[in-house]
Amino acid sequence: MGSIVQAPALTTQTMPFKVLVVGGSYGGLSAALNLQDLCSGLAPRCGPKPVEGAPVIETPQFNVDITIVDERDGFYHLIGSPLALADEDYAAKSWVRYEDVPAVSQSQNIRVLHGSVKSVDQTSKTATYLPYGLVSSPENTSTLSYDFLVAAAGLRRVWPVVPQSLRRKQFLFEAGDHIRAATTARHGVVVVGGGAVGIEMAAELKLVQPQLKVTLVHSRDKLLSSEPLPDEVKDKSLELLLEAGVGVRMSTRLDKTEEVVDEQGKKAVRVWFTDGESILADQVSLAVSRSVPSTEFLGVKETGVLDEEGYVKIQSSLAFPAETPNWSDHFAIGDLVKWSGIKRCGGAMHMGFFAGNNIHQRMIEIASGKEPAFLKLDEIPPMIGLAVGKKAVSYWPATGVSAGEDVSQAFFGDDLGFTICWNHLGLGNSQKL
Repeated sequence: MGSIVQAPALTTQTMPFKVLVVGGSYGGLSAALNLQDLCSGLAPRCGPKPVEGAPVIETPQFNVDITIVDERDGFYHLIGSPLALADEDYAAKSWVRYEDVPAVSQSQNIRVLHGSVKSVDQTSKTATYLPYGLVSSPENTSTLSYDFLVAAAGLRRVWPVVPQSLRRKQFLFEAGDHIRAATTARHGVVVVGGGAVGIEMAAELKLVQPQLKVTLVHSRDKLLSSEPLPDEVKDKSLELLLEAGVGVRMSTRLDKTEEVVDEQGKKAVRVWFTDGESILADQVSLAVSRSVPSTEFLGVKETGVLDEEGYVKIQSSLAFPAETPNWSDHFAIGDLVKWSGIKRCGGAMHMGFFAGNNIHQRMIEIASGKEPAFLKLDEIPPMIGLAVGKKAVSYWPATGVSAGEDVSQAFFGDDLGFTICWNHLGLGNSQKL
């Protein structure tokens, strides 16, 4: 191990810096935990690993209070949703209440509020908070003041793309009902939409319940048609999907569904397509709706923070646009930002690390006047890792297309990436040295 280079004492700060993180998924947790590490004089858990034998440089330490506001009562492994809605045991694993996440519950610097931020005033650096379960009204809300804000609330996605429950207990009922309905489906399940969510949803359902007839319907002649990916990726995804035993209907749209009675006198669903054909099913899952940025709390688009679709406009430092009030103390990360690249949990965690570092640099600037050394986000090229049953397909511009069980193991492990993400964020440890 290398020698330790002490950081200079920069401040006589007694009152802690207050940091408000809106959203507790991959990006929000990454920002909070990496910032906590840096303020404690530790290497950030999601940063590059120190070179063996090189001096370990301690970072300037600061008192910090980090508040995470999340609509859910725990960390939910979002990319595991296709499996969580096909397997009850996995569903129970995929949602961990914050009180059961050691990195959060054992921290002296982090607290989690179960509720939502209704509005933010950048000028006064205050936010209006509404606890979970209460009707929005002046008497039920409270004001949270902050020195720095991180917007990490992600996208609003509809059922069954993600569960709509906000408490773990409700989620387990929601997932269980969905899974049991699919399990008893005598005529099978139809998944509408051939994007990443639809592909994984259909493949995981077939993997967990191989006796079930699963049909994926997509309106275009290529899967992943909305993603800027090479045709080789899209063709390989179709190949793996068929190999997994999923039926695929391309170049046709869902026209309508109607409840019918089958030959045994039991209820079923007749699924009609725009080409005039139909099939019988018991369950239809829509994986085609457009996700919407969770940015209502940042106000109207006229503030200059949001673009026309509601995404946060950011600089390469992840800070808000320079023409907005106190922009250098407001950051946005993850799926709700307007930036290049396909939305991925890896990208959100990477942005969270950058935001944590850059907030720490702002603290140094405030304490010493030293010019901050911000980490800058590069443009992100299209890339993807897609689980398709027992196998996976990946695309990285530098390495091209890969597919197979080894790719699945590398990208997702044995649990659709839950353990990989949990360990990368160090959620099992209060601090990672």
